Amino acid sequence: MESTSRVAQLLDSTLSPDGEVRRSATEALDCLSLNPDFSFALISIAVGGENHGQSIAAATYLKNLTRRNTIDGGAASRASKEFRDVLVRALLQAEPAILKVLIEAFRPIVDAEFVKHNMWHELVPELRSVIQDSDLVNKSGNSRWKAINGLTVLQSVIRPFQYFLNPKVAKEPVPSQLELIAQEILVPLITVFHQRVEDLCIQNIVEMDAEKSLLIMSKCIYYAVRSHMPSALVSLLPSLCRDLIRILHSLRFQDYGSFEDGYMLRLKTGKRSLLIFCALITRHRKFSDKLMPDIINSVVKLVNLKTDFSKLDTLAERIVSLAFDVISRLLETGPGWRLVSPHFSSLLESAIFPAIVMNEKDITEWEEDSDEYIRKNLPSELEEISGWREDLFTPRKSALNLLGVISISKGPPVVASVTSKRKKGEKNKQKGRSSMGELLVLPFLSKFPIPSDVNTPVTKTTNDYYGVLMAYGSLLDFLREQKPAYTTLLIRSGVLPLYNASCHPYLVASANWILGELVSCIPEDMSSEIYSSLLKALAMQDMEDLSCYPVRVSAAGAIAQLVENDFFPPEWLPILQVVVGRIRDNGEETSIMFELLKTLVEAGGDIVASHIPHIISLLAEDILKHIPPSPEPWPQVVERGFAALSVMAQCWEESLPEEVVNDLTNDVVVSGRATIAKAFIDLLQEAWLRPAEVEGQVVELPPSCCIDDSSTLLTFIMSDVNGSDMLQKQKVSEVLLVWADLISNCHSWEEEEDSPIFNCIKEAACLHKRVSLMNFIVGSIPSPHSLPVRQHSIIEGICGFVSDAFLQYPSAIYRASSSVHILVHLSTYSTEEQHIMHAMTTTFCQSAFSCFRQKQSKPSPLWKPLLLAISSCYICYPDIVENALEKDQHEGFRVWALALFSISSSKFEHGPSTESEIKLTVMTLVKLMTRLLMGNQSSGLLWQCFAAVIEASVRLKEVQEEEEDVDENEDENTSDDESEDTDDEDSEDDVHEETEEEFLERCAQAAVELENGTGVEEAAEEDEEQEIELGELEEVDPLSILQSLIEKNHQILLQGPELPQELVTSFVNAFPETAIFFHR
Repeated sequence: MESTSRVAQLLDSTLSPDGEVRRSATEALDCLSLNPDFSFALISIAVGGENHGQSIAAATYLKNLTRRNTIDGGAASRASKEFRDVLVRALLQAEPAILKVLIEAFRPIVDAEFVKHNMWHELVPELRSVIQDSDLVNKSGNSRWKAINGLTVLQSVIRPFQYFLNPKVAKEPVPSQLELIAQEILVPLITVFHQRVEDLCIQNIVEMDAEKSLLIMSKCIYYAVRSHMPSALVSLLPSLCRDLIRILHSLRFQDYGSFEDGYMLRLKTGKRSLLIFCALITRHRKFSDKLMPDIINSVVKLVNLKTDFSKLDTLAERIVSLAFDVISRLLETGPGWRLVSPHFSSLLESAIFPAIVMNEKDITEWEEDSDEYIRKNLPSELEEISGWREDLFTPRKSALNLLGVISISKGPPVVASVTSKRKKGEKNKQKGRSSMGELLVLPFLSKFPIPSDVNTPVTKTTNDYYGVLMAYGSLLDFLREQKPAYTTLLIRSGVLPLYNASCHPYLVASANWILGELVSCIPEDMSSEIYSSLLKALAMQDMEDLSCYPVRVSAAGAIAQLVENDFFPPEWLPILQVVVGRIRDNGEETSIMFELLKTLVEAGGDIVASHIPHIISLLAEDILKHIPPSPEPWPQVVERGFAALSVMAQCWEESLPEEVVNDLTNDVVVSGRATIAKAFIDLLQEAWLRPAEVEGQVVELPPSCCIDDSSTLLTFIMSDVNGSDMLQKQKVSEVLLVWADLISNCHSWEEEEDSPIFNCIKEAACLHKRVSLMNFIVGSIPSPHSLPVRQHSIIEGICGFVSDAFLQYPSAIYRASSSVHILVHLSTYSTEEQHIMHAMTTTFCQSAFSCFRQKQSKPSPLWKPLLLAISSCYICYPDIVENALEKDQHEGFRVWALALFSISSSKFEHGPSTESEIKLTVMTLVKLMTRLLMGNQSSGLLWQCFAAVIEASVRLKEVQEEEEDVDENEDENTSDDESEDTDDEDSEDDVHEETEEEFLERCAQAAVELENGTGVEEAAEEDEEQEIELGELEEVDPLSILQSLIEKNHQILLQGPELPQELVTSFVNAFPETAIFFHR
């Protein structure tokens, strides 16, 4: 490329500290990237740039370019042979830092050309030649290629095959490309791998390049066997496992000396070796059973090393953790008991228990990073852990998992002799045998006494009993098999005494966690003791030199776990008082306490409802203290506070009997509702309106992080408004304006979070009908000193949110359609209001119709809500709808009409089913037919519309009659339903349990449907079954209007194509008085 120097200059400019220079250079490079030779120039600069920064910039730009082109289906997805060859050659020659970036440009090309389409046939032979002529194999000193580069390329080629690639196949065969790689490259490479192991591990040598190549080869082997087993590798598994075992035997976790970097690579290779063992045990039992004795001996030897766990780094911890995992997985296999049971005692004493006792690292973490300590050692549902992180897989967790597997082990099954008869009772011998938990684990743990004096320094007794408590938490499956008295004795003797003695907070925190973990085994008669102990922990104050934050957080987590599993306290009020008190103290665990309060209210339901108004009035004030000045993001404590208030409001309303919900004479209900509403409106005014009232400042909108819970609070406030005076006093209109602006700018869609917003929209529309809200349809002009520009109204903000909802998930489409029905039927009283409603109707129609066009290719359940939303708009503003649809698509109005005729037919599977849906359909068709009769009938729509309305009308009459029959027989049907429920409960035991094969077949079928677009888009059942609100049109009788229309225009209607006789007969039978109008 003639302008390679120009590209180099621009790349240098992208490194400039001047932002404008960087932007200009980037734009120029983007323009040059369209040149076919641009990629070659980047490769040339990457491997031969004037300086290191320029080379890195070129490699980075090439990486981003190939990724972008591959995703867009551009050149990189069908890269030319010349480009591929040049790129591979550059990879083989690049320096390590450049190779690390450049390989990222290679991966998308490999994925497109070799993995997905298998069109790079020369790749494997050429790569084999490179490795054979590298300094890894060719020791003559005349090798052409660097081994590290060649192996890095191989790693990128084989890496995609670590996963199953075709989800449409239940049992995917080994890909032909992987078989080829294994035969041509991996088989000879394993011989080289063996030689490297002998050189490094047996002779105890550390050499950087050799360690790097050993690590990359182990990764390649792991990728090859993680999911599949290439046939060429089967015969080599025994020798490969021996080499992996030698690697494990060479590991040490401390005292690396001057070879620290080399040993770090060796540790990584050891980690990869353990991952290969895990894959062989779990995925390839057919080939690995004979290898298990050697594997178990080597791994047991590894975990039995004298190790100071407090001094292990993250990598060493992960290796020990994986070693425990290998033993656990092996123990769960057929030969597991025979191989592992001889090691049980040594494992427990020398490996498992040392890994779970408290060490110096735990104490340091408690003091310096309590949250990290809790996350690793005392996890609960109150603290969310997102993502997959290796530091969560600690030796302690894996050791506890292994201890749990050992505790439920009962040995291999006893097989009776073939020639002997089974003796009576032999069938139950398995059940009679004791498990290792009873024979080994608990006797071992019982040797350790409970420390009692908190004032003494942390001793070995404290550390050891910490391990005992951790071990108790791993015995859940074992304790489930025991009688309740067994667990009672264990908790009363080994856990609850910690709360009465002056024990170290470290132990109390672990005791809290255990009570939560063992909830499914604890008898209900221990409820009082359990909750009394946890309340002590929840109220524990910090000591002079030690924070008790983990104690309080773990107690909160345990209480939450107990109530979520229906293990309720004998009294709820004391717990609520302590939790609210901790919140009001504004301690560091306030956020956790809000989450606990929400959980308690959800679990307590009606029992705690009477306390809710008072609690809300207290906590709303405390939440305000944590809200920063707008527009700073709200902290987690505010988000969780709003969530707790939202749940409490819903719980209080759901606890009210139906007969007193709207009873204004019930003082308790009226007072409770007023207390809650006042707390909520005060909170929202301070949070949303106070910043906006600062004069002389341009204030941004408050954060929308709590918009779902804020919507619930606002819904409650509006439901309590019963007059315009209260409306003005509470500034509901102003709060609604801010809320409407927030939701119109809300672009993060979550199904559970969006439902409260739609409920609030419905309540706002109902409130406007009752008291005529200010700024609801038409916004006001701010002030005489401001520009005379009208502010957005509430309904305009709502319109933006609803129109966006049509582009989201199925439930949002149903909810958006329901909102359209409510909003378009609102009454208007001025020209300006009419203009706003016209604009809103246009937006709704275009959004719904755009969504329909995306789904138009095949019938879908979503046709109904989309078409009916447009129908509501059409009934109110027919001219506006016709113009909007025609503007969106040529003959768009005709497309909508034909689709409406289609769903009106009984042949359409997902057509209108409820009375309100069918009634809206009939009214729309009548409106459409009326306008067609007034216009040009040559299009043929009139008679299609006539046929559709005839069929829909018959269905409406049938549904109305069915509703009357249901009302008459309601009592009888209720008793029938109860008996059916009983039958359903009785038949639950007969439910077929899905096998692995059936599960894989179902997943494969779902993948096929997803690719073909034949899968049914599902929405929440409650969204699909919502009744449509028609406003004033509820009182309209469309059937009478239709009969009148037929009477006036039957001569025109009969000029069209003859209707099916069956359709005419059904209509005449439903409406006998119309029979005379169907005689030609």
